[in-house]
Amino acid sequence: MSAVTLKNSIRRLRFEHGMTQEELALRTGVSRQTIMSIERGETNPSVLLAFKISSALSTPITQVFDMEGRLAPV
Repeated sequence: MSAVTLKNSIRRLRFEHGMTQEELALRTGVSRQTIMSIERGETNPSVLLAFKISSALSTPITQVFDMEGRLAPV
């Protein structure tokens, strides 16, 4: 069984929008440390937070987050 991981483009998108981690955190109602942890791939956001992040970045969620790896066969 191969591992499935959640990749994200938050850092690149923040830079494109001229936004700091702190600004993104304020817009989404979480701490800067949470944003930093998600950017680094150390933490996976809840579905709601993922939608908030994509909304704050004015980017479709599928362009912010992407699943890498394969699901286990059934």
